[in-house]
Amino acid sequence: MHAWPASEVPALPGKGRDLRIHDTATGGRVTLAPGPVARIYVCGITPYDATHMGHAATYNAFDLVQRVWLDTKRQVHYVQNVTDVDDPLLERAIRDGIDWVGLAERETALFREDMTALRMLPPQHYIGAVEAIPGIVPLVERLRDSGAAYELEGDIYFSVDADPHFGQVSNYTTELMRHLSAERGGDPDRPGKKNPLDPMLWMAAREGEPSWDGASLGPGRPGWHIECVAIALDHLGMGFDVQGGGSDLIFPHHEMGASHAQTLTGEFPMAKAYVHAGMVALDGEKMSKSRGNLVFVSKLRRDGVDPAAIRLALLSHRYRDDWEWTDQVLQDAVERLGRWRAAVSRPDGPSADALVEELREALSDDLDTPTALAAVDRWAVLQTAGGGTDDSAPGLVSRAVDALLGVAL
Repeated sequence: MHAWPASEVPALPGKGRDLRIHDTATGGRVTLAPGPVARIYVCGITPYDATHMGHAATYNAFDLVQRVWLDTKRQVHYVQNVTDVDDPLLERAIRDGIDWVGLAERETALFREDMTALRMLPPQHYIGAVEAIPGIVPLVERLRDSGAAYELEGDIYFSVDADPHFGQVSNYTTELMRHLSAERGGDPDRPGKKNPLDPMLWMAAREGEPSWDGASLGPGRPGWHIECVAIALDHLGMGFDVQGGGSDLIFPHHEMGASHAQTLTGEFPMAKAYVHAGMVALDGEKMSKSRGNLVFVSKLRRDGVDPAAIRLALLSHRYRDDWEWTDQVLQDAVERLGRWRAAVSRPDGPSADALVEELREALSDDLDTPTALAAVDRWAVLQTAGGGTDDSAPGLVSRAVDALLGVAL
């Protein structure tokens, strides 16, 4: 599966700072100091609807992580999946009377268009669950043969008790885990399971649903969590720098994925930091496909909204915070974009060297984008007041805002 084209990231003078970021597993900030190549895995979409603001906010957060790393003169090895076969996708295809493969391809293509418009840096490896199945099957067989998984009426379940570190990503109580499992695709009440929290690794073929050759597992399709594990281990290995996604993936997805990988390899942890973006609400409720309370990137673009303004709207909130999308949020971003573009259009202005360092410091401090935007705002005010004669300043500001914030002025 191919990703989307990369926008050029301008080179800036000097060098950026190592990223200090909140790690869900420890509950505090960690300083990430990767080697020459930083490794990141971000969980991708289930393509049964268009990209909404919640998606955009999540991918914006991890785009910033990449930009901070690139500014430290590192390379970035970024991997993202597409869950192109899963219950929600199949259910939507049945509801709409269309082929599930066509639905997945259509929505994945639209996602690529949205990511390109928003100047999100693409992954080096963009892998669909279906194309990963040949690598998933042997992992499930290994877990089963080692006693870390078991069969129940043809389905294969992972035993969470096989991983001594289970629970150390979310640090949730068993009660909360069970509640979230039921809410987010698990089946804690299924009779016969060894532990209600045990997740499915391989679903035996169901009538009327797609299935694949599972070798000794029998025909079927993979569970949600093992999909990402197979892709991450294949392309990044254990101990990669950041596992990323929205905060709704903390449990069960990232918890279970870590346990799968740790049990398979005997290594701990799967990732050095588990980083999660907050949820975006609309009309007081989390924006989600199931509720239907969505603001789509593609719809805003069709309505003539500049993608740079959409990105500024996302950047106006700290990535870890839950926040609410409103017309005012977008209007403020449109106006800010206009002020910034007017400021950099002049032939000279106040020196921007200090501004570049302010941006670097803000972003290295747990991606503090509101502080970064405020710094550019202050420079723009000085520029409007005629506060300088540095003819290199407008160009440097434009390059810095593009390189570090992904906003083209």
